[in-house]
Amino acid sequence: MKLIIQIPCYNEAGTLALALSHLPRQVPGFDSVEWLIIDDGSEDETCRVAQENGVDHIIRHTGNQGLARAFMTGLDACLARGADVIVNTDADNQYEAQDIPLLTAPVLAHQAEMVIGARPIATIEHFSLCKKWLQKLGSWVVRLASKTDIPDAPSGFRAISRAAAQRLIVFNDYTYTLETIIQAGQKNMAIMSVPIRVNEDLRPSRLVKSMASYIKRSIITIVRIFIIYRPFRFFSVIGMVLFGIGFLIGLRFLWHFVQGEGQGYVQSLILAATLLGMGFQTLLIAFVADLLAANRKLLEDIRYKTQLHLQDDAPSAHPAKVQEEALDTPFPVTPATGHDNRNHYGH
Repeated sequence: MKLIIQIPCYNEAGTLALALSHLPRQVPGFDSVEWLIIDDGSEDETCRVAQENGVDHIIRHTGNQGLARAFMTGLDACLARGADVIVNTDADNQYEAQDIPLLTAPVLAHQAEMVIGARPIATIEHFSLCKKWLQKLGSWVVRLASKTDIPDAPSGFRAISRAAAQRLIVFNDYTYTLETIIQAGQKNMAIMSVPIRVNEDLRPSRLVKSMASYIKRSIITIVRIFIIYRPFRFFSVIGMVLFGIGFLIGLRFLWHFVQGEGQGYVQSLILAATLLGMGFQTLLIAFVADLLAANRKLLEDIRYKTQLHLQDDAPSAHPAKVQEEALDTPFPVTPATGHDNRNHYGH
């Protein structure tokens, strides 16, 4: 059994050494524990710090592509290197590394395919009241969309089985945390949460540039979650509301028309017709979106089966080859490139 601990990084030279110093080299239930860094186009000495502190694998993006892309690059790299379980953590030493066995134990016991570390949000002093409220709101939305019971959905400290990692795909460019839980719930993966500890705050969160920006991005993320994963419910609710309001206004016009006062309420008739038309069209969109969601699931299944064949045939999936690659090419470059500067890290 092999455990790979992955850390997405962007300009983390100041904190990465401390985070690595706390990572374990032995975890109960695993024959080997390896470390993998995803350098998302860092402009500092992140790669050098990683190499000097004994990181086994360093994957580099040629440009900054954002946290979600770095996370998925890490999953693909870990799978290619034969990981049976993948643990994701942050480079700012936010999470207590000694709690990694708490995350991996349920996966080893076949109790869960994904385990999320639940932080003590209420007692974290450097979290503002607004951020704590948004964390709770995001977790509630995820529970509603995924039909799971995860109290801290935005937590990036998590363990993922090989089978689960092969089936995950992230559409959001901002963050992966909420979307991966929803996918796990929709794919009927066993998912659970365990309480974990956190360390002192070393730097401001890269995900929260400003509270206004964080609120805007959080709202957009939540809305996109419902559009992508609950499209029929999302559009049908909007359609029924519009249709219902138009219907009530239409009844009001009919009442006055029967009373012989219809000429004074022509505006109500126009508004009712407009709302009824909008509601009907939105309901049609709900059915079309549901068909697109079904098509997306089929594409995800095709991707999953293709990945299985590619990873089984890849030479780097064998342990002997992994050591060779780690020694000969300490800085492999992923094919992905991008320069949209979505440098958002930390939760």
